[in-house]
Amino acid sequence: MTIFATSTSAFFDRGALDLTSLRSQAEQIQSQIGSGQKLTASSDDPLAASRLRSLSRSESMARIDGAAANRATTDLNLVDSALNEFAAFVTRAQELTTQAATGTLTDSQRKSIAAELSQIHGNLVSLANTRDSAGNALFGGDAAGPAYTVDASGNATYVGSGSAGELSLGDGQTVARTFTGPEFLDFQSGGSSKNLLSTIKTLADTLTAGGPGTASAANAALTTLSDGLDSITTTQTVLGARLSWIDLNTQRQQVMSEARSEEQTQIGTTDLTEALTRLNELSTVLQASQASFTRLAGLSLFDLLK
Repeated sequence: MTIFATSTSAFFDRGALDLTSLRSQAEQIQSQIGSGQKLTASSDDPLAASRLRSLSRSESMARIDGAAANRATTDLNLVDSALNEFAAFVTRAQELTTQAATGTLTDSQRKSIAAELSQIHGNLVSLANTRDSAGNALFGGDAAGPAYTVDASGNATYVGSGSAGELSLGDGQTVARTFTGPEFLDFQSGGSSKNLLSTIKTLADTLTAGGPGTASAANAALTTLSDGLDSITTTQTVLGARLSWIDLNTQRQQVMSEARSEEQTQIGTTDLTEALTRLNELSTVLQASQASFTRLAGLSLFDLLK
């Protein structure tokens, strides 16, 4: 005959362990409700915790890319404003040059035109040295100093870097934040390389000097100025495409950010309805278990033998 023995201490230990487990589960759910987070420690769900960390890193990188996109947009808007001013000054230079090409004008009249052209040249140099949002030369590429310097004779020379810096838009996408001066101030006209600043400076000097040939020089300059304006217009078209590219990437990043946020909510945020329901169930089970344990603990074999 086999005799089964039930240890009183084992009974109490097991009962205490079960009740402790129920209390621990209830306390964990209460903590989740209070903090709004499902995970109070990575050990609660290592896979979910790892995914949340990955989503958090992705969101941090997205914020950095968003800041870069904002900077690029700011700088390109500055470029757009400057290019509009460039175009306006060149258009005025064309009007003055058309007047200077008239054969009936005197040298004195052309000298007055030359004075305004010289002023336009100075304004264009100042525009070419416009500063970006970080205080660097907007059209100087990656150079820290000015884009153009002017010598004693008034000739402007480009001293910036060879290319404009690029900014990341995320997921390997980049955009050039600006243009260098030579990208739109240097152009082809009549089969040769021309520079807009030099063209206007040379024309102003020629009209100031006067004499025979000034009308024909002005007439020849009209073609160069027209090609220079076309160069600015082309750059504005490229600029518009870059701004559109930034907008598309910003919208894509926004969609991805919303998707990450939704996934973070699903993985890490407490569902209050579910949590409260579960807490209520645990409370009921815990109360019933405590009552049952108390009743069983009070039973005695001697009571049954009476």
